[in-house]
Amino acid sequence: MAVAAVSVAKRSLRAELKQRLRALSAEERLRQSRLLTQKVIAHRQYQNSKRISIFLSMQDEIETEEIIKDIFQQGKTCFIPQYQFQSNHMDMVKLASPEEISLLPKTSWNIHQPAEGDVREEALSTGGLDLIFIPGLGFDKDGNRLGRGRGYYDAYLKRCLQHQEVKPYIMALAFKEQICLQVPVDEHDMKTCSVPGLRILCITGERGDLCSRFLLAK
Repeated sequence: MAVAAVSVAKRSLRAELKQRLRALSAEERLRQSRLLTQKVIAHRQYQNSKRISIFLSMQDEIETEEIIKDIFQQGKTCFIPQYQFQSNHMDMVKLASPEEISLLPKTSWNIHQPAEGDVREEALSTGGLDLIFIPGLGFDKDGNRLGRGRGYYDAYLKRCLQHQEVKPYIMALAFKEQICLQVPVDEHDMKTCSVPGLRILCITGERGDLCSRFLLAK
């Protein structure tokens, strides 16, 4: 598919997914978030990870607050995104405590994050990450992810490959309504299934077993 056609297809799918998410009630978002949190906390890879990065949720994303609390309760080290809005650069920086989140300034996306001048321990330069939780608008079963169009996580995962000898495990957190038949991609997108050493699992907030296990790179 030509780049222009992929761009059009992405815009169309983003609009469809945003509409699906708007249709979810607050009660349903909370129900799925609670189910997903239970799955995450019980997952062996989460239990074995010591250094974890996790996103702070927007209103239309899986709620990560309880996972963050558990990270600290288990004595793990928690890192959160620090976006640079004039580019697609993002760092994962250390969070001191769950209580600190409400004290952080809010971005134009209405999410908390450390201010640009707030110098903190940065994950990749201090030992890397064992586990990265990633958000997204949509996912398919071929390992493709549709983000919000800024490319922050594509760029960050590429940096992980360059900096870490042992590659991190990646978990995508999503409502079941975010699973798509096919996500349109072009050559600039990072196809997880084609990147050696990256492993990704998409966990959705639905009952039953973990679903949408993406192709794991050997």
